[in-house]
Amino acid sequence: MLGNDWDELLREETEKEYFQNLFEFVKEQYQQKDIYPKMNEVFNAFRHTAYKDVKVVILGQDPYHGENEAEGLSFSVKTGIRKPPSLNNIFKELKDDLGYDYPKSGSLLKWADEGVLLLNSVLTVERDKPASHRGRGWEIFTDAVIKKINEKDTPVVFILWGNYARAKKELITDKKHLIIESPHPSPYSASSGFFGSRPFSKTNEFLKANGIKPIDWNLNK
Repeated sequence: MLGNDWDELLREETEKEYFQNLFEFVKEQYQQKDIYPKMNEVFNAFRHTAYKDVKVVILGQDPYHGENEAEGLSFSVKTGIRKPPSLNNIFKELKDDLGYDYPKSGSLLKWADEGVLLLNSVLTVERDKPASHRGRGWEIFTDAVIKKINEKDTPVVFILWGNYARAKKELITDKKHLIIESPHPSPYSASSGFFGSRPFSKTNEFLKANGIKPIDWNLNK
């Protein structure tokens, strides 16, 4: 399905009854409605970041619900698409933290290829209907993914922005991992502690301290 080590790791999960029911629901939805991201991009986060390569997890809620925005990665939009306010705020913090110029594209694929798993808790959404696929089983699946990453032999940085993501802390039990948490980058909460939280430099300091190659966060290369 994905062409990397996630296939074997997730096989048992995808064979469970809840996932089979979820898969049938999602398949019907794609046939009847405008669903994002495109069907072949639903698992992009896993396809671009193999389990063995995961150094960082940035957890989102569900995909962007505007036309052609979502590309299967949390907070990321396709090149050429207007950047949503939360992503603009992420880029503002990136510049304040590491000095990198504001990226031309809103696509975070480069981060995914660097070892940043850009994981939404829910992986599909109906056009213009945020949270429309919550409670259908995606959360069970992605919670299982977080638990698998918690079991990794190597330290991982979990970046949790906002209350929804921070609630996943209970799944991250291995003390060798680092949890970085702050308010959500949304315009409604970014000024309450997201700005100035310096998640990018903190992540790289931790990775380097553990002998792991840091993330190149510069999207302009």
